[in-house]
Amino acid sequence: MPHTILTGDRATGPLHLGHYVGSLKQRVELQDHNQQYVLIADLQGLTDNGLNPSKVSKNILNVLSDYLAVGIDPDKTTICLQSALPALAELTMYYANLVTVSRLERNPTVKAEIASKQFGQSIPAGFLTYPISQAADITAFRADSVPVGDDQLPMIEQTNEIVRKVNRVAGKDILVECAPRLSNVARLPGADGKSKMSKSLGNALTLGATEDEIRATVKMMYTDPTHLRVSDPGKIEGNVVFTYLDAFHPDTELVQGLKTHYMRGGLGDNKVKSILEECLQEMLRPIRERRSRFLADKAMLIDILSRGTAEGVVKTNSVLYDVKQAFGLNLLK
Repeated sequence: MPHTILTGDRATGPLHLGHYVGSLKQRVELQDHNQQYVLIADLQGLTDNGLNPSKVSKNILNVLSDYLAVGIDPDKTTICLQSALPALAELTMYYANLVTVSRLERNPTVKAEIASKQFGQSIPAGFLTYPISQAADITAFRADSVPVGDDQLPMIEQTNEIVRKVNRVAGKDILVECAPRLSNVARLPGADGKSKMSKSLGNALTLGATEDEIRATVKMMYTDPTHLRVSDPGKIEGNVVFTYLDAFHPDTELVQGLKTHYMRGGLGDNKVKSILEECLQEMLRPIRERRSRFLADKAMLIDILSRGTAEGVVKTNSVLYDVKQAFGLNLLK
C-alpha cells in the first residue's frame, strides 16, 4: 500500500555520504510508489545558526542540487522550502502548548546534540523545541512513514505523543501517527572514526567532493591502530575503511574476502584504502557532475522549489485548518 513519506535535511551545508546512505537512497527508491514530500529545512537550520543566517540561506540551493543529483525527481517527489510554509510555524506554536520543557529536555536526541554543540546553559529556545517543529513538519503532510537514522527514533516517538494529544483535544483522529523507516546501514562514522559523519565536525565527505578531496579523505581514514605491518592480523570492528566498503561497495563477496584476508594478515591498509577510493570515485563522479550542472541553472532550481512549495502550502494549510478547528480557533475563517 502506498505511504505518505515526509523527510528532509537542514540547509546548513552540502549533503554528505552519511545523508546518502542514511536516507537519500531510500528516497529515490520510495518516490516511484509513494506520495513523497521532501523539506529543505531552512528554519530548523537557524536553530543553532540564528546569529549566522547566511550559513543557511546560501546552502538552500546546494541541498536542492544534491537532491536532484542523486536522482530525486521533482515530478515524483514534492520538494518544499520549510520557511515558505507558514502553517508549519503556526502548528509548532499550537503543539508547544501540549509539550512540557522537561519532556523536551529528556529527549535523547536533543540531549546528545546539546552536548555535542557544547551549548552549556546557552541553549537557543528554537533548538530545545526542535522536536516540536519536526512534529509540525511530519503531521502537516499527514505523513505515516518517515525515513530516519536510529538516532532520530526519539523524535518519531515524541511526534506520535503530540499526535495523540491533539487527537484527544479534537475528540477524534485528525492527525495520523507515523512509523520510522530505518535504512539498511547504521549511522556512518566520520573519516576520523571518532564520531558520526557531520559537516560541523569537519569529518564528512560531501556529495560534491572533488577527486583530490576523496583521495585525501580516504588516505586519512581511521583503520586498526594495532595493524602495524602488512603481515599482522587486523581488526574489522571500528575500522572505518571497512565500514565504508560495507556501505558503498557493490561487490559484497569481494568485501567479505578482503575482511577475511585482513583479519588473517597479509593485507595492508593502503591496498584496502585504494579499493575504497576507487569505489567512491566511481560512485561520486556522476553525482558531482550532475550537481554542478544543476547549480549552474539557478532559475531552474528556483522554479522547482517554487512549484513544490506551492503544492506544500495547500497540503499543510488543510491540516492547519483541522488543528485550529480542534482548538476552537477558526472563528475568522
